[in-house]
Amino acid sequence: MRPSFALRLVAAVFLCGSLVPFAAAQQGDRTEQLLQRLADAPGPPGAEEPVRAIMVGEMKPLATVPIRYDGMGSVIAQQGATGPRIMIDAHMDELGGMVRRITPNGFLTMQMLGGWLDQALVDQRWIIIGSKGPVHAVTGIRDVHVITPEERTRVFSRDALYLDIGAKNAAEAAAMGVEPGDPIVPDSPFTVMNGSKNYLGKGWDDRVGCAVLIEAMRRTASMHHDNQLIYVATTQEEVGLRGARAAAQTVKPDIGIAIEGGVTGDAPGARPEETQVKLGSGPGMFLFDTSTIANRKLVAFTRKTAAAKNLPLQADLVQGYGDDSAEMQMNNGGTPTINLVVPVRYTHSHNGIINRQDFDQTVDLVVAMLVQMDAKTVEALRDFAPQP
Repeated sequence: MRPSFALRLVAAVFLCGSLVPFAAAQQGDRTEQLLQRLADAPGPPGAEEPVRAIMVGEMKPLATVPIRYDGMGSVIAQQGATGPRIMIDAHMDELGGMVRRITPNGFLTMQMLGGWLDQALVDQRWIIIGSKGPVHAVTGIRDVHVITPEERTRVFSRDALYLDIGAKNAAEAAAMGVEPGDPIVPDSPFTVMNGSKNYLGKGWDDRVGCAVLIEAMRRTASMHHDNQLIYVATTQEEVGLRGARAAAQTVKPDIGIAIEGGVTGDAPGARPEETQVKLGSGPGMFLFDTSTIANRKLVAFTRKTAAAKNLPLQADLVQGYGDDSAEMQMNNGGTPTINLVVPVRYTHSHNGIINRQDFDQTVDLVVAMLVQMDAKTVEALRDFAPQP
């Protein structure tokens, strides 16, 4: 009998973690270690169990009521029993895939999950969460010695790619514990970039947001506030904001704050109109994306809070981007929402980079916003009556 996905995936956290040198896993302060654990945990859409285990372990001692789960697997942790319902959201899933088919000669085809670029898929290492534990794989690449001149500059379609796991036939692949439907994640261990405060890893979209949730919740647990703070770690964001839809219907928030990984515009080749935030310049605030236009009063409240705390705040507008705030704003008769981001360089790829100061300042901003909100503030944010 094959172990359940839940047991297989939780075990994968520890097995995959063993691929990272033990000394590296022990370095850094508590926050850095949390970021490493979250980044290294496997959790593509629909298979978020290892990330959920980390989130629950961190959030449960900080909640004032028992943790709940909705039917999509989102984690709902609450502090406070009276006042406005403030939903603070981050999604647990990352870009990944699942095994589609095993070929007679032992190669695998892959169903991609999330917004991958085809050019980001070739010649990459992956980990398949099989029934016998992690299975290492690589998407092969055509050899330069034999391809035609035209092929040398071609972007190869994802449907032309195969995973090589070292099996010589389908029976050997099955013996490794691989079958169709098994989850697949990038093989990209967390790394501190050469003694800097920049962290390299997979899945910052949105494991960095998950870490913000935990650190903010840790702080507000010992602070006075006049709200019901409902910290929600959602599922399946990368395949259509599905988890946030169910979670928002369950929570029925009065105010929604999404915490995401932003898209930086500071790498070579970036164009100014694509995105405006920069790594190391503080948290970002989305004024527009394809799924949401931020509530203007909440934008003003965020700016005022950042200024009062002397925190930098970058404004951003990005086309071709969607986030969980879109689902929050369409629930409970319409909810004022905003998307706050920790800038990430190279999102939706095997290797992204975040900056520690950006992370810390995002936590500072979120906490300051939460403790300053009260019933009067929330009522004003939700009031659309024309002013005389």
